[in-house]
Amino acid sequence: MDLTDRRHRAAFIAAITGGLVLLTLVGIGLYGLFTGTSPARERTATDVPEQTTTRPSPDTTQGNGSQAIPMNSDPEKTARAIIEGLFVWDTTSGYSPSDYAQAVADVTSTLEADAAASDVRSYFPTPAAWVQLRTHQTRQWITITELEVPATWETAVQQSAPGQILPGMTAYTVTGIRHRAGTWGTEPIEAERPVAFTVFLVCDNPASGSNAEDNDGAGQCQLLRLSQLDTPLQ
Repeated sequence: MDLTDRRHRAAFIAAITGGLVLLTLVGIGLYGLFTGTSPARERTATDVPEQTTTRPSPDTTQGNGSQAIPMNSDPEKTARAIIEGLFVWDTTSGYSPSDYAQAVADVTSTLEADAAASDVRSYFPTPAAWVQLRTHQTRQWITITELEVPATWETAVQQSAPGQILPGMTAYTVTGIRHRAGTWGTEPIEAERPVAFTVFLVCDNPASGSNAEDNDGAGQCQLLRLSQLDTPLQ
C-alpha cells in the first residue's frame, strides 16, 4: 500500500472516529440540556426524594404564558410570584419561551424596562434549546428554600448617598432547587440543581406583612432588575 493510500485510510478512520466522538458529545449535550447533569448522575422519578418533587398545582402555576403574574403591594409576595414566573414552565403547553418571558416582562418597572427584559430572557431556554427540551416533554418548577433581604443590600441602603437608591427599592436573594421532569427515551426522569439569584424590586408606597392586604393606599411592586443566575447578593 503506497503512502497516498495510507493517508487516505488514516483520514477516513479519523473522520469515522471524529464522527463517533461528535455523536457522543451531542448525546451528552442533549442529556445535560435536560438534566443539568451528566449521564452518570441520571435518576429516575422513583429515585428522587419525595420532599424535592413537590410541584405547584396547575391552578396556582404562574408565568405559564396565559396567566398574568399577580402583583400587589407586598414586596415578598411579589418576589415569590416573579420567581415562579421565571422558573415554572412546560414545553408541552403550546407556549414558547418568549411567551413565558413576556409574562414576567409585563411586571417590570419602566425605570429599567429594557435591561430588565434582557435579564428575564436570560433565565429561559433559547428557542433552539426549547425545541430539544420539548422532545423530552420537559417541565420545570422551583422549590424556594430561602428568601431574604441580603445583608449587602441593607448595608448599601444605609451607606448610600441621597438619591442613589430610590424610595421603595428593595432586594430579595432567593436560594432554591430547580426541578426538571420529562422522559429520556422511554424512561421518566427527574433532575434538580441548586440555584441562587437576587430579585430587585421597586414599590410605590409598599405595604408589608399582614397589613399588605388591607392597605388600599399602597401601590404595586414591580420588577426592577435580576442578578445573573447563581450570582446573588449575599
